[in-house]
Amino acid sequence: MVEAAAIVVVREYDGARDRRGVEAVERACEVGSCGKMCLFTDLLGDPLCRIRHSPAFLMLVAETSTGGPDNSTEIAGLVRGCVKTVVSGTTQGKDPIYTKVGYVLGLRVSPRHRRKGVGKKLVDRMEEWFRQTGAEYSYMATEQDNEASVRLFTGRCGYAKFRTPSVLVHPVFGHALRPSRSASIVRLELREAELLYRWHFARVEFFPADIDAVLSNGLSLGTFLAVPAAARRWDGIEAFLASPPASWAVLSVWNCKDAFRLEVRGAPRLMRAAAGATRLVDRAAPWLGIPSIPNLFAPFGLYFLYGLGGAGAGAPRLARALCRHAHNMARDGGCGVVATEVSACEPVRAGVPHWARLGAEDLWCIKRLADGYSAGPLGDWTKAPAGHSIFIDPREF
Repeated sequence: MVEAAAIVVVREYDGARDRRGVEAVERACEVGSCGKMCLFTDLLGDPLCRIRHSPAFLMLVAETSTGGPDNSTEIAGLVRGCVKTVVSGTTQGKDPIYTKVGYVLGLRVSPRHRRKGVGKKLVDRMEEWFRQTGAEYSYMATEQDNEASVRLFTGRCGYAKFRTPSVLVHPVFGHALRPSRSASIVRLELREAELLYRWHFARVEFFPADIDAVLSNGLSLGTFLAVPAAARRWDGIEAFLASPPASWAVLSVWNCKDAFRLEVRGAPRLMRAAAGATRLVDRAAPWLGIPSIPNLFAPFGLYFLYGLGGAGAGAPRLARALCRHAHNMARDGGCGVVATEVSACEPVRAGVPHWARLGAEDLWCIKRLADGYSAGPLGDWTKAPAGHSIFIDPREF
């Protein structure tokens, strides 16, 4: 008897109807399955958590149906997307060009439904929504070694490889890190943070036009500015912008812990025991500063460091002081790691402490959706050379 071909329908996610099916697909698509260590993401019962803070967002599911008498259905895949306005470049007069873009996030296809065109159907439908909202470009991010994802987007969906930022991850130790004696850290008010970011990042790719909404979001835990300890006292943001010190650095902290949790599964017992031993020593003798490995084998949260930037020869050193401050915030907040994402040429990257084995090399791919160009003769953003910095929006991390 020949089995009837499944009918695939792509539609908007319905929380009451689809949540269990979506969770099943997410579990089936855990990173590093097939007996190896995997990174599992617990969305805390909210499949929209990674996009709901964006200005406009949509989640789609691909539902299969046999069309038979019982008309059984199954969620075969899903994709999330959001639309926002960001900096795509500058005019010849160096003024920023703002462009509406769509971001494809969290494409998942159940293993038993792969190689049947489900992923492309989801992407095509998401791009239709992007166009309806006026987006000129669509982009996505994946790990560079995710060959299946790269083939789908660059081979079948018409995307081009664009940027290669790095995800830098640092464990949160059981002991607090000592504050830097050579840096003075100032917590900025919301207005001050917005002014500083619009001044410094105005021409940086993917800087969001609604940075004020990002900074005022309840998940944003503050913006911190580091200047040399010998610098003059803090006289406010206006005085800083009028005459900045020779070196400075800035970052903001985003609380991913209250949006989702992570967990490393499938780790060998010996690895778990070794990690546990470092924690025991750290708790017993915190003054030794043992680089203990947190319990990543149970659900853990993270703080994401965004808006990382600065200027001057001492900026990497000051960025390191800010990262130490954020580490202690994460420790007090009960997180397992802190993470950030930076471009390959980011000037302050050298100051970001991280463990290479915990991080990842990302690949961003982009596609032009509109027929014309918002900047006329300035050309196609997909062919623009990479700048030194890139702004990572924490709302879609």
